[in-house]
Amino acid sequence: MASRGGGSERRDLARVALVREVIGPDVELYVDANGGYGTGQVVRMARRMDEFGVTWFEEPVSSQDLAGLAAVRRQVLPDVAAGEYSWSPADSWRLLEAGAVDCLQLDVTRCGGITGFLDGAALAAARGVQVSGHCAPNLHAQAGAAVRNLRHVEYFHDHQRIERMFFDGALDPEGGRLTTPDPGPPGLGLALRAPDAEPFRQG
Repeated sequence: MASRGGGSERRDLARVALVREVIGPDVELYVDANGGYGTGQVVRMARRMDEFGVTWFEEPVSSQDLAGLAAVRRQVLPDVAAGEYSWSPADSWRLLEAGAVDCLQLDVTRCGGITGFLDGAALAAARGVQVSGHCAPNLHAQAGAAVRNLRHVEYFHDHQRIERMFFDGALDPEGGRLTTPDPGPPGLGLALRAPDAEPFRQG
């Protein structure tokens, strides 16, 4: 959500205000800065966003800036989230050890697959921290169902659209909720519809 380099605070705040107006007062409002702010800047911005009831601040500063994330976390009301760029349990552990996150993001396509996701979730659980599945909802729904400290599964419209275009068994996010995955089918419960995917084959 943050403008490139955090260079347009007014526009960012206007976006937050507009979203709050559209979704109404009873829906949680999440902000993703994509690491676009500096530490002092994000503290100032978070305080200005308090009037809009923001409850989640994703990557307010770079996820590589553990000290910055921890400093932000100590000073703002929304939960601070990061971890989508963790490539191993060691990366997740560094975020947790630094006290940098209220919720650890995990991405099975980056963190070592489902095994890495489960390892990261276990590390987070040991510190009383929840986890969030980053994108690829039909991958994370299965893995997330296996851990007690899952807060939610993130999905973008384009990810959900592609999964439903090409796979049987993709979950339906109608109403903002993914139903519990069917435990019957093997693996992730997805079956590729090859004829639908064929026109997009590369090479």
